[in-house]
Amino acid sequence: DNGVGRTPPMGWNSWNTFFCNINESLIRGMADAMVSSGMRDAGYQYVVVDDCWMNPNRDASGNLQGDPSRFPSGMKALGDYIHARGLKFGIYQVPLDRTCAQYSGSYPGATGALGHEAQDARQFAAWGVDYLKYDWCSPTGTISEQVATFAKMRDALAATGRPILYSINPNSFHAKTGPQRDWGDVANIWRTTEDITLAWDTGQSNGYPMGVKNIVDVTVPLAGYARPGAFNDPDMMEVGRGTLTDTEQRSHFALWAMMAAPLIAGNDLRSMSAATQTILKNPRLIAINQDTLGRQGVQVAGDANQRVLAKRLANGDVAVALFNQSASTRTISTTAAAIGKTGASSYSLVDAWTGATTTTSGTISASVPSHGTIVYRVSGGTTGDPTTPPSSSLVSAASGRCLDVPNSTTANGTQPVIWDCNGAAN
Repeated sequence: DNGVGRTPPMGWNSWNTFFCNINESLIRGMADAMVSSGMRDAGYQYVVVDDCWMNPNRDASGNLQGDPSRFPSGMKALGDYIHARGLKFGIYQVPLDRTCAQYSGSYPGATGALGHEAQDARQFAAWGVDYLKYDWCSPTGTISEQVATFAKMRDALAATGRPILYSINPNSFHAKTGPQRDWGDVANIWRTTEDITLAWDTGQSNGYPMGVKNIVDVTVPLAGYARPGAFNDPDMMEVGRGTLTDTEQRSHFALWAMMAAPLIAGNDLRSMSAATQTILKNPRLIAINQDTLGRQGVQVAGDANQRVLAKRLANGDVAVALFNQSASTRTISTTAAAIGKTGASSYSLVDAWTGATTTTSGTISASVPSHGTIVYRVSGGTTGDPTTPPSSSLVSAASGRCLDVPNSTTANGTQPVIWDCNGAAN
């Protein structure tokens, strides 16, 4: 609870489009484009420089340095440039010896923070860093060791006195520990899955790489962890990068908004189409994402073909998403009562995509295209928590035990696994 990230961070990151091919001119151009495109005014703040920014060698005092050929003006000057445009500066580092690019052999050196945590935190603060992405990048380490190691940088950042949003990823090259605990005691945001890729469905349950739908499958059940200052991170967005259909890109953005996810764009901001800008700057979905209550949408109904998510909002409204996972258009329905609304003869529904307003006496329904998501903001009556499926649906048929390893002898609930209540694989 460091006072930052009270709503999910919004910004841009270099990795999805440019990977290691970054330099000072590129990052400055993205900061300029964030302003000129209206992204900054829509709420996007952070310009995050991902892996491959650093000199492969620390200086004689052990300090990190920007790569002199890529960032000749230095990292503080880059931060100053970003700040001068009313934006915030983000940077990448790792807790062990090598960054992910260094670990894979695609970038030289071994400049990780291991043994340099306090020194690196002080350096970041001196450069004016506002956001640190901290990436595990190793198959080694138990989850307890990960927690302790991530906490070292948490404490080092706090000791600088500068408010720096702390983003961690425990999953790179590692067993997927992101969804295994509430990391809000360690970081502001934490990755729930492997890296996203430009695909709808890669068939991965949580392995490299992940499609949009696969990430939704993992992240939706983790809704209980989200709160102001602490959010599940389903990774950066692929909107505006091609391959995904317009419908899929709209679903991608709408579902990230409903999941109270960081909205970190990964496209080239300098060449966005009008359609991409319409998605990324949608004010109604951004308002749902940035709601100060800090809730993540919970699933109130669903099967292999569809999901219904409901997100309670600070002013008493409820956002509801009707998500069609199937291969054909289908009508998806829920009720005002199921999403937590009661006590009115009619409710107002605002379509988050079109802005159109309709009313209903209780049924909330829409014809949704394949891979599409319709989102309504529902007002009227009184608001309680959405109705989630009963706990009995979470009992393992094999063991008769709730949220536990089948046939285990441990106390109930001490080794939780997620069971698919629709009969698919665990």
